[in-house]
Amino acid sequence: MRRSLSLLLAGGLAAAPLVAPTQAGAVTATGPVARTASIKIAPYSSFKISVKHSSRTKRSGKITYSVQAKNLGPHYADYYWMGGEVPKGVVPKLRWGGPKGTKCTWEGRWFWCWGPLRLEKGKTDWLKFQVTLKKGTKGVAKARVGVMSFDVDQGMENIDEEELKRLGIKGYYWLKTAKTRIVSPPPRRTNRTWTPPPVVKEYNPPSSHEESNKKKDT
Repeated sequence: MRRSLSLLLAGGLAAAPLVAPTQAGAVTATGPVARTASIKIAPYSSFKISVKHSSRTKRSGKITYSVQAKNLGPHYADYYWMGGEVPKGVVPKLRWGGPKGTKCTWEGRWFWCWGPLRLEKGKTDWLKFQVTLKKGTKGVAKARVGVMSFDVDQGMENIDEEELKRLGIKGYYWLKTAKTRIVSPPPRRTNRTWTPPPVVKEYNPPSSHEESNKKKDT
């Protein structure tokens, strides 16, 4: 169920602006499209998000994102996803790592992962993934990463996607913007006394897992 629901949302979210909520109140969504109006409605579970990422990289280089999500409660979370919107101009394959049993899906620019177990109040989940820039991508690579969660009551686990849409299940988003500056290689100089700047650090893949973009449109 969590996988099929994430695929449904990925398509709808790609056309809708997401607003990162504060910890005091979450922005809600009815169905797959997020509303931009701030409505302070308490979700079943709130999350504290911590994001680390590459601050710069070279052209056609790699960007690594490390995300941690702590469940602040008041209840456990079992319908939540970690990931977010990857930058424009990346190749349609990325590498990721997460706790045992984690699965992921990637469609358009939306990359989401989920685990097999619920997250109790006070516990932390994590995800690490790495994208590779296309050769022509330059400027600043901007991503939005964090958590997406939904309030699904007990006994509703086997309801199909269309029924969930009809029932107007509330969705909440905790996303942080992560910007990476793309550094152009310096021009070649003939002056032998010129000392080139330090090479931008290359990042090792987070794990052996790979995910391909099914729509090939990043």
